[in-house]
Amino acid sequence: MKVLIVLTSHDKLGDTGNKTGFWLEEFAAPYYELTKAGIEVTLASPEGGQPPLDPKSNEPDAQTDDTRRFEADPDAKAALASTVRLDSVDPTAFDAVFYAGGHGPLWDLAGDPASKAVIEGALAAEKPVALVCHAPGVLRDVTTPSGAPLVQGKDVTGFTNTEEEGVGLTDVVPFLVEDMLKEKGAHYSKGDDWGPYVVRDGLLITGQNPASSAPAAAALIELLQGTAKP
Repeated sequence: MKVLIVLTSHDKLGDTGNKTGFWLEEFAAPYYELTKAGIEVTLASPEGGQPPLDPKSNEPDAQTDDTRRFEADPDAKAALASTVRLDSVDPTAFDAVFYAGGHGPLWDLAGDPASKAVIEGALAAEKPVALVCHAPGVLRDVTTPSGAPLVQGKDVTGFTNTEEEGVGLTDVVPFLVEDMLKEKGAHYSKGDDWGPYVVRDGLLITGQNPASSAPAAAALIELLQGTAKP
């Protein structure tokens, strides 16, 4: 099996002068969950090459076993340094797509036509799509074949307003993931702030925050292996 992991290419945190990018745990956890299951992983980003890492995701209090494993893994680092351009990707060549979060996707992937095409193409081909933390924000402009918002009427989760408030970026991000999903007509739900929480609705899997990264990947693997509960 083959899974595409999509990461952001955006590194500026609004007008703050600070850096952002993808959140390390949200890449490392699914990367190792998928490869442990014998799944071949391809990495992509809008600009290709090395995607920017949110420096806060590599600070000591954000470290996990998976992030430490990544730091000592030259093969994974080499793969990350050479992501393919997202606009070169045929989603039907993969069995599923996984979007890592971090704040970066809210600026680039949410409005990226190639990202929209990958998600719509994957779902049209009945391939699962999983997104974690801020990555469900990438669904903002994605539509069904009839032109309705993809998330309309869907059970989803994503980074909460209170979690965004907790990191002090409510007035910095271009939009709040929770608010956007509700405005698009999604059935939004959430668990405790910073605790693992994953929702699956058919082929769509969403995770609330960094702690949801590994569980979201596990849910995707269950779906791919046919062991997921209906």
